[in-house]
Amino acid sequence: MAEYRYDIVVLGSGPAGEAAAINAAKMGKKVAVVENREQVGGGCVHKGTIPSKALRHEVKQIIHFNTNPMFRVIGEPKNFSFPKVMKAAAEVIAKQAMLRTQFYARNRVDVFFGQAAFVDRNNISVTSNNGGDVENLEFDQAVIATGSSPYEPADVDFNHHRVYNSDTILDLQHTPRNLIIYGAGVIGSEYASIFAGLGVKVELVDTRANLLEFLDVEISDALSYHLRNNGVRIRHNEEYEKVTCDEQSVIMELKSGKKLRADALLWCNGRTGNTAELGLENIGLKANSRGQLEIDQRYNTAVPGISAAGDVIGWPSLASAAFDQGRSAASDLTGGNDFRYVNDVPTGIYTIPEISSIGATEEQLTAAKVPYEVGQAFFKDIARAQISGEVVGMLKILFHRETFQILGIHCFGDRASEIIHIGQAIMNQEGSANTIEYFVNHTFNFPTMAEAYRVAAQLGLNRARFINN
Repeated sequence: MAEYRYDIVVLGSGPAGEAAAINAAKMGKKVAVVENREQVGGGCVHKGTIPSKALRHEVKQIIHFNTNPMFRVIGEPKNFSFPKVMKAAAEVIAKQAMLRTQFYARNRVDVFFGQAAFVDRNNISVTSNNGGDVENLEFDQAVIATGSSPYEPADVDFNHHRVYNSDTILDLQHTPRNLIIYGAGVIGSEYASIFAGLGVKVELVDTRANLLEFLDVEISDALSYHLRNNGVRIRHNEEYEKVTCDEQSVIMELKSGKKLRADALLWCNGRTGNTAELGLENIGLKANSRGQLEIDQRYNTAVPGISAAGDVIGWPSLASAAFDQGRSAASDLTGGNDFRYVNDVPTGIYTIPEISSIGATEEQLTAAKVPYEVGQAFFKDIARAQISGEVVGMLKILFHRETFQILGIHCFGDRASEIIHIGQAIMNQEGSANTIEYFVNHTFNFPTMAEAYRVAAQLGLNRARFINN
């Protein structure tokens, strides 16, 4: 058994693990990363964020080709198979894995490939993926950033060739004519829009009353409308009773008595923290029923010197937050001065069109009896959107009716996840600098999508001033 000695060992090379490892290395620590895949990048690069968003981009290009009048003279709308589209997305995965490999090399971080397990408080064993070599890493401190995996209920046969989860769907070798997606959370909604864009008839089964209930209702309603407009059948307040498969199809029986049949099933209902194989019992640490680890507001677990970050700790389970969590966890362990507890995260949902929001919703402000007003800009009225042909969507600013302080920003439409950051920056300014007046007191380039802030702010201020007077 080979023996190695490190100041900090990081388990997982996804966003949280990468950020923790590199930040610790920048602080002069000797760092190792353990990754149980064949390449670095974690689930984000290989199974989650990068492949699904690259896939989404390719599908969006297809939709643009098939709906743009300029291209119709070339020929009839064309169909593209899922494997062909996925092949284009795979090129991005390879580039991301190579880039991140270079990050570790540049920062002198050692990378071990295999399954990590705690032997005791100061030792981790790494069993290579081929089941052969075992290496021991002695350490002073550790960061657990092993991410999460799709939850798979025992009564659904995920070994059947027509049943997929949000990881295995990337290996789909054909284009189904129709698809059942069970679970209408972020992942389910994103894949519903992707497959609908490929011309697949989608049945989206939602266990709740409304789509993405944490969103502002107006935004959620807009997403529901556009999914349905693209052929997605949304079934709310439904739970499965039984799933049966044969060679030709998958049948899902719902507790309401309904029965759905499709070429394939995509299960997107819940995720589980990747902690089962870590030997946590050897250090006196226990995961909850969802495989997640509890941490304090310094990302410390119950075991001194061992922190956790990313999807393995649960909320918000976003790559963007995981980067910041990992960096902060390493900062706390090494005594750095760049610690930040991540609790103010913009939502980015990559449906077609995409959604992004930050701050309070109308429903939350109403419940809290906050006197607020709304400024809205519809993309169909924005010159840049008309030029690009991306006229679906809107920008919505919620602000205090009397102080004009920005309380929430919600965007639905093309580039929403980019547009949101302009408002986020102003919203987080001190004092009077974070009011909606900023957007009318500063000049925006024209034509741009950012101009939507000026339009929304002007309309909102006009309404507020009319009411206040």
